[in-house]
Amino acid sequence: MQGSPPSVTGPRRWPAWFMALVLVVGLGGAVTARAENEYIRVAEHVARHPEQRALMAQLAERVHAPAVPLATPPEAPVRIALVYPGLQTSDYWRRSLDAFASRLRRLAVPHELKAFFSRPSGDVELQARQLAEALAWEPDYLVFTLDTLPHKRIIERLLARGEPRLILQNITTPLAEWQGHLPFLHVGFDHVQGTRLIADWMLERAGHRGEYLMLYFTPGYVSRMRGGTFAAVAAQYPDVEQVAAYYTDGDSERAYRATRQTLEAHPDLAMIFACATDVALGALRALREAGREGEVLLNGWGGGTAELEALAAGGLDVTAWRLSDDNGIAMAEAIKLDLSGQARQVPDIFAGDIALVTRHTSPGEIARLERRAFRLSEPSPEAP
Repeated sequence: MQGSPPSVTGPRRWPAWFMALVLVVGLGGAVTARAENEYIRVAEHVARHPEQRALMAQLAERVHAPAVPLATPPEAPVRIALVYPGLQTSDYWRRSLDAFASRLRRLAVPHELKAFFSRPSGDVELQARQLAEALAWEPDYLVFTLDTLPHKRIIERLLARGEPRLILQNITTPLAEWQGHLPFLHVGFDHVQGTRLIADWMLERAGHRGEYLMLYFTPGYVSRMRGGTFAAVAAQYPDVEQVAAYYTDGDSERAYRATRQTLEAHPDLAMIFACATDVALGALRALREAGREGEVLLNGWGGGTAELEALAAGGLDVTAWRLSDDNGIAMAEAIKLDLSGQARQVPDIFAGDIALVTRHTSPGEIARLERRAFRLSEPSPEAP
C-alpha cells in the first residue's frame, strides 16, 4: 500500500444534503427488506445479457495471468476508498485489500488507498461516519458492500451521480431495480454456488436424513444467499428437518449459545449449517464442550486461515473455499482497464473460483490451493 493520503482541505464536491443523507441512513433510516427474487443470479444475468459471458471470461484470464503494467499511467495517483466490514475472524477482507494493493503496484497504477474497517453488524453508525469521511476525501473509486441494505439509498445516489466509480464487493447478484444503471463492478464469489457445493456434500454424508440447525449471519443478503440456498436444497429431502434457526449477526458467542440451546433441545441433531467463519467457530466450541465434535456435521464458509486450521484439526467437516485473492486482483485489473480507456471491457460481474474442501482433503491439495488462493496476500517468488 502506498503512502497515507493527504489531508483534505477546501470545498467538497459533495453537497451538505448528501452527507446528511449518509448519516441519516446510517443512523437508522428504514430500508424495506427486498424479496430474494429481486437479486439476479449470475447465470440469469448472463442469460439476459449474453455479451457479458465473453467479458467475464476475459477478465478472468487477466486475473489468472501475470500482471501487465499500465502503458500510460495517469499523472496524478488515483484515489481509492474502501469501506469494509472486516473486523472479524475471517481474513477475507484483509487478504482482499492486500491482494488489491499488491496487484495495483504490479500494474504500475499510481494510487492512494484509504481503508475503513468495522464489524459486520452492530457498527451501523460507525459505517455511516466512515462512508461520509470516505466520500469527503473525494475518491475516484469507492469499494463498498451490500448486505442488510441500510445504505441502499446512498448507493443509488452514487449511481445517479456517476462518481465515484462504485465497486460492490462480496455481492455477485445485481439488484433487478438497478438494471438500467449498474455499479462499475460487482465482485466476489457466488454465494449460491459455494453453498450448493456444501449442501450436496453434507446431505449426502448424512444419508439425506436427519435434523439440522441453521445459523444465519445478519438478516440480509449473505444469510439469504447462503442460508436460504441450503434450506432450499435440504427441503428437497422429506427426511431432512430444520429444527431451529438463529440470526447470529456474525457473532461467535451468539452462535455458541444458539448451538448449546439446540443441542440440549435436540440431542439427535445431525448437521449444523453455518453462514460464516465466526459463526462456524462459535458452533464448533459448543460441539466440543458437549462432546459432539465429529458427530454433528459442521461446515465453514470461505476457507480462510482459521477455517483451514479447524479443518486440519477435524473440527470442521467441509467448507467452500473462495480463492480469495482473485477478487482483489479483479478490482485492480478493472481499474487498469478503466484508466486505459477500456471501461466497456469491464464486465458487470466478476465471480472468483470456489473449491470444495473437506477434512479428508489431502495436505498436498490444501497446499496447492493455498498457493493459488493467497498468491498475493501471502506473496511467494513465483506469484504473478
